[in-house]
Amino acid sequence: MSSVNPVTRILGLALFTTPLMVTLDWVSATVAIALTVLAAPVCGVSWVRLLRRAWPLMLVAPISGIPMALYGQSGGDVYVNWGLVEVSELSLSLAFAVVLRVLAVALPVVVLSAEVDPTDLGDGLSQVLKLPERFVIGTVAAFRMLTLLRSDLEAMRRSRRARGIADTGRVRYWFSLAFGLLVMSLRRAGKLATAMEARGFGRYRGRSHARISRLHRIDFAVMVVCAAGAAASLGIAWYTGYFRPLWSVR
Repeated sequence: MSSVNPVTRILGLALFTTPLMVTLDWVSATVAIALTVLAAPVCGVSWVRLLRRAWPLMLVAPISGIPMALYGQSGGDVYVNWGLVEVSELSLSLAFAVVLRVLAVALPVVVLSAEVDPTDLGDGLSQVLKLPERFVIGTVAAFRMLTLLRSDLEAMRRSRRARGIADTGRVRYWFSLAFGLLVMSLRRAGKLATAMEARGFGRYRGRSHARISRLHRIDFAVMVVCAAGAAASLGIAWYTGYFRPLWSVR
């Protein structure tokens, strides 16, 4: 996957995840997750690395199903009925489908965004998709800054440990760490925006490119595979009778 254009990863992600938005069932989401896990080693992401990068999603995803479980469409056996809250067999099924849907959309992002070079991404956005230069430069800068978050977090942890702050309550410690990381990111973004504006990035049209970015046969093959994976997920859900369009969920 290192020879695949970064734009292909974006388009393939859109082709794979967008069709999944038309239904809310656990079968299509499960098939999509299984295809993503099976394709991860082919994309250069081992299963261990996938688990290491995706475990925060697995912790956050169940939260998305709570509103559907409490206030979703009611049907079947009712387990809890208290005011506006009604937990039923159907609402729990929809909540489970929502959780799987979040993972089915988020896991491909983890797989396809691995090992993406910001410069190659900018070349592809500018030359292949013909996007405005300001948007392209901002995207490249944001992607580059995103890769520095991990090193910033590690530096802050070592600094606080050296000052003896790491021995406080765990919840308070992580909240203060997140706030410090937010402040550091905002300061860096402000300085970067000022520096880029002073150098005229995105102000002049018709800039030349040091490298040519094109789509090759492997890029079209990847997009076809992504579209086929989405079609397979929806087709299996429809064949098994679990296909549930979003407009049927009230």
